[in-house]
Amino acid sequence: MTQTVFVLEDDSDISRLVQYQLERAGFAVKTYAAIGSILQDAERSRPALFLLDIMVPGGDGLDLCRRLRLNPTLSSVPIIFLTARAAENDRVQGLELGADDYITKPFGTRELIARVRAVLRRFERPEAAANLTTLNVDDLEIDGSAMQLIVKGELIPTTATEFRLLDYLARHPGRVFSRDQLLDAVWGDARFVTPRSVDVYVRRIREKIEVDPETPRYLKTMRGAGYRFEIPKTREPKDPRESQAARELV
Repeated sequence: MTQTVFVLEDDSDISRLVQYQLERAGFAVKTYAAIGSILQDAERSRPALFLLDIMVPGGDGLDLCRRLRLNPTLSSVPIIFLTARAAENDRVQGLELGADDYITKPFGTRELIARVRAVLRRFERPEAAANLTTLNVDDLEIDGSAMQLIVKGELIPTTATEFRLLDYLARHPGRVFSRDQLLDAVWGDARFVTPRSVDVYVRRIREKIEVDPETPRYLKTMRGAGYRFEIPKTREPKDPRESQAARELV
């Protein structure tokens, strides 16, 4: 089935170029010169991916990204920014809002198609048998086959990148991974990301799984080393007599 990409780009020459290259690569494309009806159209016919410029008439791509991530129907659709804003702070801001990649202008058309495909690959269901199982850790349920996160019985929307990062760490409990190791394992060839990008994603995951993100129970920072997923220990009685009293009540 042909995958559809929604493109937000107000420069007509760039819009036509992007549309031509995506269609040549086998995608269906719908282009927008302004934000306008893009959100409503996406709710009616969910695209496979959004390719967003930031500076466009009638709003900006950053605000649209924020709205998409808050929309229950569209929150998991991958988003790539295609923009002239190349500063690191702009990249980080895009990631914090939920983007899955960030491409700066001018860009190579072959690189554009490669990165679109790379992002879509991250959204494919995992094939490895180990990832098809469901992990249950305390209040968390991590369903590898459906790529769903459930916290205290509630389904929590995640992007594919957020889910893959959490899933990877949770399937290796107690092991410390450096930021570079996580980049290789989760992002692969998406070289736009930096160690700082990993920190952004960890912070976003903590906001979704931790009662207090500032004092995490699951996703620990190992200073100078990286991150570790920890399975919380059950509380042990401080007084041995507590254990005896508990047994007597059974």
